Amino acid sequence: MDTMALRNLTYGMFVLGTKNGDRPTGCTVNTVIQVTSDPILIMACVNHQNFTNQCIKQSKGFSVSILSEETPGSVIGNFGFRSGRDTDKFASIPYFLTPEGYPVLKLNTCGWLECKLESFTDLKTHTLFIGSLTGAEAGTAGAASGNPMTYAYYHRVVKGKAPANAPIFEKPLESLWTCPICGYQYDGSAGPFGDLPHSWKCPICGAGKDAFKLNKA
Repeated sequence: MDTMALRNLTYGMFVLGTKNGDRPTGCTVNTVIQVTSDPILIMACVNHQNFTNQCIKQSKGFSVSILSEETPGSVIGNFGFRSGRDTDKFASIPYFLTPEGYPVLKLNTCGWLECKLESFTDLKTHTLFIGSLTGAEAGTAGAASGNPMTYAYYHRVVKGKAPANAPIFEKPLESLWTCPICGYQYDGSAGPFGDLPHSWKCPICGAGKDAFKLNKA
C-alpha cells in the first residue's frame, strides 16, 4: 500500500488558535474543512496529545489562520513541534485577537476564521471539532496575501515534515542528516552538512546542528 497517495488529497496548512485562560495558544494542523453551508460549520482535527485539544474543549471555541505559501517553515515548526503547555508560541509571532479573543497570525495568511465550538467527537488518536462560524476575513489585514499553502506544497517546497501525532506521518528517508525533533532532512542546498557553521539550526523547529542524526542506508 502506497500511503504517499494520501498527499494528493487537498489538505491545507493552518494554525489553529485558542486560549488557555487569558493566554493565547495553538498548533499547526492540516485538516480544516467546511462541512455545511447553512449554517456554516467548520471541522478541525487535533491530536489528543496536543495541548490545543484540551484548550479548545475548555474555551469552547477556536480560530483558523489560513497559511499562505510565503509562510516560513520556522513559523510552521513553532506551532507544530513545540508544546503550549510550557511554551508561549505567540511570544515572537505578530498576532491579533478575534472579537471572542482567539489568536490569529498577522502575517503570511490568506484569511482567518473564528468558530464557536458546537460539538466534538473523540476518535482513537484525534478529536474532530465542529464549530459554527462567528467571524471571517479574507487576506491579511483585509488584503490577500499569496496563495493558500497546501500540504503537498509544504512537503515539496518548504521541505517540512509531519510530527508523529499528525493525521499523516511519514518515516524519514535514509542516508540524510535528519532532525530527530521534527524530521526535517537536510538536502545539501547550502553545501555539505559537515561544512555548515556550528550556529546553523533546523529551519523548521530550530534544533541545533549537533542534534541532527545521519540515517544510514
